[in-house]
Order: sequence, then C-alpha cells, then structure tokens
Amino acid sequence: MDFLRPRTLAEALALKAERPDAVPLAGGTDVMVELNFDARRPAALLDLTRVSELANWSAVDRTVRLGAAVPYTRVIAELGTQLPGLAMAARTVGSPQIRNRGTVGGNLGAASPAGDTHPVLLVTGARVEAASVRGTRLIPAEEFYLGVKRNALAEDELITAVHLPVRAGAQQFAKVGTRNAMVIAVCSFAVAIEGRQVRAAIGSAAPTPRRVPEAEEFLAAELPESGLLPDSLKRRFGELVAAAAQPIDDVRGTAAYRKHALSVLARRTLGWAWQETVEGNRACA
Repeated sequence: MDFLRPRTLAEALALKAERPDAVPLAGGTDVMVELNFDARRPAALLDLTRVSELANWSAVDRTVRLGAAVPYTRVIAELGTQLPGLAMAARTVGSPQIRNRGTVGGNLGAASPAGDTHPVLLVTGARVEAASVRGTRLIPAEEFYLGVKRNALAEDELITAVHLPVRAGAQQFAKVGTRNAMVIAVCSFAVAIEGRQVRAAIGSAAPTPRRVPEAEEFLAAELPESGLLPDSLKRRFGELVAAAAQPIDDVRGTAAYRKHALSVLARRTLGWAWQETVEGNRACA
C-alpha cells in the first residue's frame, strides 16, 4: 500500500488525478476501522492531514463554507449559532476522541446511510464542494447520495468543503441508538422550519439518507399561525415520515422498530422546532 502525503490542496488534487484509486484519509474514523478489520485494502492512501486549506471555515453572505477537514469539535464550539442543526448532529457523533478527529467531509465521503450529519445537510440545503485538477463544482446534498456507501464524486475528485446557509429558522436533529453514546444510529431525523417552509429528512432507514416530501407538504399546509400544535397533526406527520422509510432488519434493529422510532422522533423534533419557532428559544432533548 502506497502512502501519499501532499502538503497543499493543489498537490493533493494532482496526486488524486494520478492515483484515482487512492483513498483519502483525514480523520480516519471510518477508513482506519475498515483497514483494521481488513474490510478494505486500497492500493494507496492519500493523507490530507497536512493540507491546511481543508481545515478552515468562513462565512460570506450568510453562507458558511465549512472545510472538509474541520473536525466536529470545532463545528460544535464555533458554529453552534450559525449552524445549530449541524452542531446538534455533531454532538451525537461517537466519543470526544472521535469528534476531535472526525469531519463532515469524511461523513460525506463514506456515504453511509447511517451517517449522522446527512439528514441535517439535506434539510439545510447544503451543497458539497468537489474539486479536481479539472475544476470545482457544487453538488446539492440531495444529488450527492447515490446508494449504500456510494456518492456522486468522480474518481479524481476530492471533497474540499460543504456550503451551508446560516440558520434562518428552527432546526432540530435527533437519533436513536442501541445506547446513549458512541453508537451508530438505528435511525435519525432532522427538521427545519423557516416561515411556512418545512424540510425534513431521515437517516439510517433507507439505502440513502432522504427527504420526506409528503410529510413536508402536509406540515407546511397544516401549521397554525401560533399556539400549540395539535397532537393529531404531530401524529400524522410522524406517520408520513415513517411511511417514507425503506428500512431493513439488521443487528441494530428491525425494520418495524425503525419505522416506529422514526415516527416518534418526527413528533418530538417537530415539537422542539415549533417551540423554538413560537417562543424564539431553542429546545431539544
């Protein structure tokens, strides 16, 4: 196995063009596990830890450009106000050690249906910045996930950043796991409410993370101007969210349990998001 260690982004893109079989390595929280268990044996590793251009974020015109190698701990500490949904999801990732190393870019590159940040990226309208020696393009999050652990990157492209709009309304995220910490999601859910616009997405309950348009349209049409949400509305929203899932039975949970859990998560997160919308105070689990 070859070990490639560029110092600049330009050098990294040149190496990726020469060696499209090279697997990018930054936090290593997915790649190193696969290597340790001999589930993957790539011809080369492309170490990006020295590429400083990937480890910064900036905000321009109410859009945050989050470098692909910015770790979760910095998202939590530095972007909780601008990107609250992403910060919520980041807090649920692994242990403190994993959050110190893991990145949103790595989550996207792995493209696991269970990735914690995916539902938030979908409901916030995030765009993935992909670069190669041929140039740079922005891929809408909804077009990025192609299948189980498959994404829309060309073989010579690297994820260099994620572009997310600064929060303009309520955002919430929640997940269910087999225990309270250091766990892969059995299922997860995110919701964003901006005025009368509603966006919701599920994770770990289909071949790819996905939006739930029928539930979104129902809720957007039924939201009251103010006051409490009727239990019947929250219950119907949860039913529509669960109906959009295509889960499987596996060691973490059955398909039936995932559907039930999603309906509960949808009701709860909707309640928190609506409380934030009406009262202006962020509420969560």
